[in-house]
Amino acid sequence: MTTDRPYDIVLFGATGFTGALTAEYLAEHADPGTRWALAGRNQAKLAAVRDRAAAIDPACADLPLLHADTTDPGSIEQVARSAKVVITTVGPYVQYGEPLVAACARAGTDYVDLTGEPTFVDRMYVKYHDEGVRSGARIIHACGFDSIPHDLGAYFTVKQLPEGVPLHVEGFLRVHGDASGGTIASAVGIFADVTGMMRAERERRRAEGRPENRTVRISRRPVPKARIGDGWTLPLPTIDPQIVTRSAAALDRYGPDFSYGHYLAVKRLPVAAGMAAGSGALLALAQLPPTRSLLLRLRAPGDGPSAERRARNWFSVKFVGEGGGKRVVTEVAGGDPGYGETAKMLAQSALCLAHDDLPKTSGQVTTAAAMGDALIGRLTAAGIAFRVLSAG
Repeated sequence: MTTDRPYDIVLFGATGFTGALTAEYLAEHADPGTRWALAGRNQAKLAAVRDRAAAIDPACADLPLLHADTTDPGSIEQVARSAKVVITTVGPYVQYGEPLVAACARAGTDYVDLTGEPTFVDRMYVKYHDEGVRSGARIIHACGFDSIPHDLGAYFTVKQLPEGVPLHVEGFLRVHGDASGGTIASAVGIFADVTGMMRAERERRRAEGRPENRTVRISRRPVPKARIGDGWTLPLPTIDPQIVTRSAAALDRYGPDFSYGHYLAVKRLPVAAGMAAGSGALLALAQLPPTRSLLLRLRAPGDGPSAERRARNWFSVKFVGEGGGKRVVTEVAGGDPGYGETAKMLAQSALCLAHDDLPKTSGQVTTAAAMGDALIGRLTAAGIAFRVLSAG
């Protein structure tokens, strides 16, 4: 039983950029009595992260340091068996993530990561969902900016609308942020293997099936139905719509016919045009090894924006939900999306799994299905806003 294990939470990848921020967040904000540890390959670097945590909370000077290396299956198994919940920030996940997912599924250990890689998520479902169901493990991907604001924001919006009727929700992201080396590496990997991503999606659809007597779909409209003010919108090809619709498939509260559209909102046409052109250029450059290598050199893994830059960053996702003759506009908003708030979301997801009374779920599940209201409550208390802007 996971209740007999020595740690509530083990953080794997604590020496990376986001991993270290997550360790610092846990040092300051973990629930009282939380038993946690750091895991990674390099003990000296882990000790340096522990020192940073101890500067926040002197009790962290005694944090255990566990050896874990994705090339050493025994060490990964040991970490999985030692914890109720494992957090991992070790990416790109399609390259490094599978051993830990497999170990947690076997051991009945809850798992959270911050991946935005659709190929990885779909492959892990096909390979390990059933084993997680058998063992009781909750395997929860995308517990950072990908995709908590969108998943929980759509869930929050749906709860403001009537039950038992068709619902349509559209999300509009405005963001000011920076990319770390790890984020760039993951993005390049996604663009470099579009064929593999499509194949993994097909395999998952065959394995997963569809909800009975209900329809759930991603809206492919290039232009949204709703308007949220002046500016321009672009369809946003991220993992977020897949996560939102998987929550909708799992939860009857989304109604008999649910659709979700996902957009980036910008104020000026040149910005929108530049973003569209930049995405096309990234896709093209990622196809060839020489140009792909150049993209990966833009920022080294482990590097990220300074604290001063992160303090200036922010995000806002507005949702427009309609159904049953009602219309609601909601917002999820916070600070630095990629790092400060991602560390917060990741840590609070793990704390929620470790400590809160939650619906009974297992296998690969989403944040909305597994944690829903409890995690919204934690994130609201932690400073991320979930609010209704208008309803009628």
